[in-house]
Amino acid sequence: MAKKSKSKKSKSKPKKAKKVSPIPKGFRTVTPYLSIEGAAEALEWYKKALGAKEQARQPMPDGKIMHARIRIGDSIIMLSDAMPGAPTKSPKALGGTATTMHVYAKDVDRLFQQAVEAGATVAMPIGDQFWGERYGQLLDPFGHMWSISMVIPMTKKERDEKMKQAMEMMGQRSTEKEMSPMAQE
Repeated sequence: MAKKSKSKKSKSKPKKAKKVSPIPKGFRTVTPYLSIEGAAEALEWYKKALGAKEQARQPMPDGKIMHARIRIGDSIIMLSDAMPGAPTKSPKALGGTATTMHVYAKDVDRLFQQAVEAGATVAMPIGDQFWGERYGQLLDPFGHMWSISMVIPMTKKERDEKMKQAMEMMGQRSTEKEMSPMAQE
């Protein structure tokens, strides 16, 4: 039986496509995307005020930001300049915002003050809240609302008293069943 000679041309198998994760590394399932008038300026403000780290920036020839990505703590936020004809609008175009970006911080007082010193407007002063967090709200110079908080130790009695005070301020009566799920954890 004669051996078959090997041809110089070997048939190579097609390479398999590299397996790709459907969610990019570092991202979570939900990632906010902000529409901003003045996105380049906002990138610098978020770095100064909230300690954001810039991960990507794609400017257009006119200097506007087509796409950018920042990281605050372990979370990614994407943003761009508001574009004519786009279905999303900046808070300035809307005359307000419909959402709040929530940031957990290890030192909420320091981060809150840092943002105020950078030009944020206090929407709700920082304070200990009935759901067991030290919490406050800020409006950034671009119209986006931010809440900043950290979990704090609080007894059930303290939570109940804080809730009663909060409900009275809103013209409501509180009951045990209305306690926030976070406060009961």
